Amino acid sequence: MLAAGEAKSMSELARQIDLYLRELVRQGSSAHTLEAYTADLRQFLEYLSPPDLAPPEPPAIDLLLLREWMAWLYGKHLDAVTIRRKLAAVRSLFRFMSREGVVPVNLARLVRTPKAPRKLPAVMSPEQVNTLIDGVAADTLDRPFPVRDRAIFELLYGCGLRISELVGLNLEDVDRAERWLRVRGKGRKERQVPLPGRASTALERYLGERPVVRAEMAVFLNYLGARLTARGISKIVKLYATALSGDPSVHPHGFRHAYATHLLADGADLRAIQELLGHARLSTTQKYTQVSLTSLMDVYDKAHPKAH
Repeated sequence: MLAAGEAKSMSELARQIDLYLRELVRQGSSAHTLEAYTADLRQFLEYLSPPDLAPPEPPAIDLLLLREWMAWLYGKHLDAVTIRRKLAAVRSLFRFMSREGVVPVNLARLVRTPKAPRKLPAVMSPEQVNTLIDGVAADTLDRPFPVRDRAIFELLYGCGLRISELVGLNLEDVDRAERWLRVRGKGRKERQVPLPGRASTALERYLGERPVVRAEMAVFLNYLGARLTARGISKIVKLYATALSGDPSVHPHGFRHAYATHLLADGADLRAIQELLGHARLSTTQKYTQVSLTSLMDVYDKAHPKAH
């Protein structure tokens, strides 16, 4: 978003983009969404702003211009997933402007969405996850906060939390007696998540050692006694995964995929998993069905005498 001092020289399109991004902040959109949409809409504004010329007024942006912009994106050899996200950002902007009466209709809805290849998430096996977490618990890396780090891994896998949900946990969100977590997901939607045995034990041990910082209610603290950030947790996960398993590609969200896939493989109901994950749509959860089926076929291909 632009600083207040720049508002006077803003074009109307730039002003609408800024108002829309501020609206996303008010709605509680995730930091990841804000960062991506800010970059995508700034690029859209730059495309519509030739050297020494102001961009067109929002009502003057027609379907032909939007399709030319899409052709320009294709010409940059971006993958379909990236183009879909950029189109989603522009559609959301036009929906906002239509609602505010700035444009008569949302023409961006008429732009064809590129088909994205169906990609299944790579999922760690239960053995890989447990070996990694056991390695964290062994405390062989001479880390400054090994008890905290183990609790992070146990909650990522044991509770299936998004990294933003883990970062956002406050002390008041932990029901230590009943072993539940109150989790704030996307759009600030709250849900209750059970705290399984290993995760509960690891969290109890960490909370027993956590520094008392009266002004900070976050569960997980950094070395300064402030809330640990998503970037900080990602670095911790990458450090351990690289050192203990030799795989720097492991990221926090991978434990969420593993959590869902392993629950499904052990017979958990798909709708129960949807509730645990905080998915708004069952279709989002159903991708784990495909992962499990793929894993079963791999086992079949390797083990069944008639597979080949």
